[in-house]
Amino acid sequence: MDHDDHPDDRAATNRRRFLKCMAWAGAGTLWTMHGGVLQARTLGGDADADTQAAADALKDATFSFVQISDSHIGFTKAPNPDVTGTLKAALARIDAQPVQPDFIVHTGDLTHLSRPDEFDTVDQLVRGSSTRRAFFVPGEHDVIGDNGRAFFERFGEKQTEGGWYSFDHRGVHFVALINVLNLQGGGLGWLGPDQLAWLKQDLAARTSETPIVVFAHMPMWSLYPQWGWGTDDAGEALAMLRRFGSVTVLNGHIHQIQQKVEGHVTFYTARSTAYPQPAPGVGPGPGPLKDVPPGQLAAYLGVREVRHVHAGRTLALTDEALS
Repeated sequence: MDHDDHPDDRAATNRRRFLKCMAWAGAGTLWTMHGGVLQARTLGGDADADTQAAADALKDATFSFVQISDSHIGFTKAPNPDVTGTLKAALARIDAQPVQPDFIVHTGDLTHLSRPDEFDTVDQLVRGSSTRRAFFVPGEHDVIGDNGRAFFERFGEKQTEGGWYSFDHRGVHFVALINVLNLQGGGLGWLGPDQLAWLKQDLAARTSETPIVVFAHMPMWSLYPQWGWGTDDAGEALAMLRRFGSVTVLNGHIHQIQQKVEGHVTFYTARSTAYPQPAPGVGPGPGPLKDVPPGQLAAYLGVREVRHVHAGRTLALTDEALS
């Protein structure tokens, strides 16, 4: 939910410093995972060199998909009164790819207030893109007032009563978890015993060599619990995943790129297509950054492309800003 900024000179200075850092990294970063170790190349400056570097890293890709997150359709305030326009821009960037991704993953907060017209807009835009298949999980903004009933009726995969699901695609096992219902103290996410029992059963038939991709809305690691940026019982899920040689966890919620490697598990948060939020612990709390420099909003929004590289069972990630 929204949290308004309070006047504070030190917090304002920190926010400005954060925005400068975000602007420097706004052109995107190419991330390649090899056995749980990340290698990075910042994209921006020399377009020809960036194109060649991306081609070299991704030439063995067997398929790709795109992650978008936190479109917040229905939000009308600073710094972005046109979140529908920026979601359209994100989808246009995906449609413009020379090789279309196999599908889109949306990691939650499709809407801002869970209204039917907001869900209608997301449905029309995402399902109208050139990438015909899309998978969704809800954010806390998608379950307001009805515990997610409207979301699950329209965007759910209907595999389980609780809404969580899994699927296989070209040798990779994908797991969609729901951690925005029954939020815990401080607003932390929660999976619950029923979902954890399902996850244990779902993973039991997979060999340890199977690449696993988990996606959920809220972070599956304790990124900043003081702001509710974590999932209270994520440790139980991660214990089940440690036997696998390649696990990638994708989430949204915090509207910025953060990464963490823990053994063979690599965590990635994503930019929003709507608005940025402050860095963990910067300022009085989470919420839309309202002091984005004029004309610079697109540098803080973006999409993520993920390519599966069969040789070595690696995943290569490219984060692209909308600017």
